[in-house]
Amino acid sequence: MAMFIFVGIIVLLVYGLLVYYIGRSVWSWMRPGPSIALKIVYIVVLTVVSTSFITGRFLGNWTVMNVIGSYWMAIFYVLIVLLPFMHVMLWLLRLTTLNRDRTEKTAGAAVLILMVVLIGVGSFNAYSPTVRAYDVNIPKNAGALEHLNIVMASDMHFGVLSGKAHAERMVQEINALEPDLVLFPGDIIDDDLDAYLNQGIDQILTGIQAPYGVIASLGNHDRFKGEISELIEALEHSGMTVLYDETLEVEDLVLVGRRDKQDRERADLSEIMQEVDRNKPILALDHQPNALDEAQQAGVDLIVSGHTHRGQVFPAHLITSAIFENDWGYLQKGQMHSIVSSGYGFWGPPIRLGSRSEIVQIQVTFQP
Repeated sequence: MAMFIFVGIIVLLVYGLLVYYIGRSVWSWMRPGPSIALKIVYIVVLTVVSTSFITGRFLGNWTVMNVIGSYWMAIFYVLIVLLPFMHVMLWLLRLTTLNRDRTEKTAGAAVLILMVVLIGVGSFNAYSPTVRAYDVNIPKNAGALEHLNIVMASDMHFGVLSGKAHAERMVQEINALEPDLVLFPGDIIDDDLDAYLNQGIDQILTGIQAPYGVIASLGNHDRFKGEISELIEALEHSGMTVLYDETLEVEDLVLVGRRDKQDRERADLSEIMQEVDRNKPILALDHQPNALDEAQQAGVDLIVSGHTHRGQVFPAHLITSAIFENDWGYLQKGQMHSIVSSGYGFWGPPIRLGSRSEIVQIQVTFQP
C-alpha cells in the first residue's frame, strides 16, 4: 500500500510539472502583458481544467467535468508531443538572423494548427470504426455446424462521450455483418452505469440480431458503486448473456466467460471448465489477454480479448506490445487461436492516434 501511494505521488508530481510546462509555454506564446489579474485567472482556469479528469471521474462522476477532462487529456497528450519539437526548433532558429518575436509567434501558430489537425484525425479514428476480419479453423466436430460467423466488439466504454450515436452505429454495423454469434469481451460501460442507462444504450443494444445470441464477459471498467449483480442484470436487459466465471453450451459449442483479471475472486480456468466436454469447440471471452498459456493448457480453441486499445495513442502501443504476448490482432498458440481487438470505443481522451476503433469479424470453420 505504501508503495502504491509513493508511485501515485510521483505520478502526480510528474503530471504537475508537465502541466506547468504546457501552461508556461502557452503563456509565453500569448504574451498578454503584465496584468496580474489576467495571470491569476489563467492559473485558476488551467488548474481547474488540468484536474477535471480526476475530479470528474473519481469525485462523483460529474458529467461536465468528465467531458472537459477527456478533451483536456487529448490536448495535453498532443501538446506534450509537439511542444518539445517546437522548443528545439526555436533554439536552432536563434542561431540564425531571423526575427525572434516573429519566429516564436509563427511556431506557436504552427503548434496550434497541428494540434487541431491531430485531434481531428484522432477523433475520426475513434468514432469511425473499421471492420477487421480473421479466418480460423478449429479441427473439432460442431455437430451440424460447419461454419460460424462471429462478430466481436470490445472496450465500447459506453458512457458520456461514447454515447447513444456510437451505440446505434455499432448495432447497425454488427447487423450488416449478419453474425451467427456476437461476443463482447468486456469494458462495455465506462465505470458509470447511470450514463449507460440514461442515454437508453441498453435499449439500443437489444437491436443486435444474432441467432446464437450475444455473449459478454466483464472488464475492469464494468463497475459502478452498486452490486455487481445489478450491473449484470442491466446488461442482460440489453439483450446479452453475461458469463461471470461461467460456461454455456450453445448448440454444440461451449462458451466460457471469465471475470476480469483484477477481480480478486476470479476462478482458475480449470475450475470453471471442470464439467466441460473438451471434444466440443470451446470459445472463451477474457477481457485482458494475459492468460493465454492457461487457456491453451485448458483446451480452449478460440479466445477473444480486448483491454489493450492497441495503446490508443502513439507510442503507447510499444508499452502494450511489451506487456502482452498478443496485444492486438491474431496469434496462434498450439491448437488455440487468440484474437485481441483494439476496441470499439476509447478511454479518457476521445481520440486514437496510431490505432483505430474496430469491429472484429471471425469466420470459423469446423473440420473434424
